[in-house]
Amino acid sequence: MMDEPTANKFIEATHWPRTFGAAALGMLALFLFVLTISTLKEWRFIGTGVPATNTISVSGEGEVFAVPDTATFSVTVQEEAEEVADAQEAAAKKSNDIKQYLMDSGIEEKDIKTTDYSIYPQYDYTQTVCREGYCPPGNQVLRGYQTSETISVKVRDTKKAGELLSGVGSRGATNVSGISFTIDDEDALKAEARGKAIEDARAKAAELAKQLNVRLVRIVGFYENDYGYPVPMAYGMGGDVAMSRTESVKIAPDISVGENKITSNVNVTYEIK
Repeated sequence: MMDEPTANKFIEATHWPRTFGAAALGMLALFLFVLTISTLKEWRFIGTGVPATNTISVSGEGEVFAVPDTATFSVTVQEEAEEVADAQEAAAKKSNDIKQYLMDSGIEEKDIKTTDYSIYPQYDYTQTVCREGYCPPGNQVLRGYQTSETISVKVRDTKKAGELLSGVGSRGATNVSGISFTIDDEDALKAEARGKAIEDARAKAAELAKQLNVRLVRIVGFYENDYGYPVPMAYGMGGDVAMSRTESVKIAPDISVGENKITSNVNVTYEIK
């Protein structure tokens, strides 16, 4: 058996860990209680599992106008011959002539792109004579082959667009179509339009909060609709544009560039208090 002094030391040695443990458990319980209260404050209705919905949403719109600096159009060459090789050769001559003309006019090779190349058989359909009320099916007779190549041309100097349209037409283009005007680098303009849209939404939110007699706390949601802008286009420059290489165009078409509108639409959600 332990004597009294030894027993007292043993009790003191075992009492301190129990006291410290009880204190630690008490602090942990207090921390969990505070955390629970803080979490419950974030819910609008206790026990429903529905987050707080004290918010308002407003929309904003911003617009920026700029003059396009790039024109794009398509050129198609079509040739037909009895043999595939002959049709390909005839189309290649005209297509290569057009490409060389474009490069001689200052268009970089990277801005001339073939977007379609196809070969189709061409048939003549003959109807046989009907006899005694019966009309036998007609016959398809192979006439030859048609080779078609379409190239897309990007013009970085829009003032040259009209001249180039006339030039490719006079070099055997079968069809010239789809001219459009765009802005080559529009990121800065998009950012400017977005900034105007956000400012518009902020002003609306401030006015709405004033009318509702509430205070804007912070932004809790943001969404942008990127509609871009309508691209001006011109059509109707079809087969009548094509002409023989010996003909020349005295007056090039006057192509109007106009302005492009870049639009940003945003929706901003604010927490209110």
